[in-house]
Amino acid sequence: MRGSERVFQRAVLLTRWLMAPFLFGLACCLVLLIYRFFADFIDVAGKLTTLGWHELVVAVLDLVDVSLTANLVLIVIFSGYENFIHKIERGENDAWPDGLTDVDFGALKQRLLGSIVVIAAVDALAWYLDLEKYSDTSKLGWVLAFPLVLVAATLMFAVADWLARQRGKR
Repeated sequence: MRGSERVFQRAVLLTRWLMAPFLFGLACCLVLLIYRFFADFIDVAGKLTTLGWHELVVAVLDLVDVSLTANLVLIVIFSGYENFIHKIERGENDAWPDGLTDVDFGALKQRLLGSIVVIAAVDALAWYLDLEKYSDTSKLGWVLAFPLVLVAATLMFAVADWLARQRGKR
């Protein structure tokens, strides 16, 4: 390899560090989600004696939504770091869960889509439980269809990944 090619290759490889500010920004978003979670929790706790059963369930589902969103952000942070910036050495971090350190692109797609499906399903359930609050119930079809479309996309990605692995075994 010529000197100019080596310099260009090194410059291209160094661009992966441009992802670091994005990952740091996402980590800061986790702080925002923590704040939002506890602000909503305190609000619900303050209204606990006046909330009906369905209102309480919807409020708890909103808290679950915030938690699932934080999980999604964490998956993106760790997989982005490991896939683009630096490999996380498993030996140095034995106590870390496998899901944080061993995420290939196929698994990342499945986890991201799975998390989004669950978030959408929780939103649909909260919307359904709070149905009497909405004057236009025709939107319920769209609210329910969205997670179903995501499930179909997740299944298609899973089948495509499975077919690619089968092709690679030959």
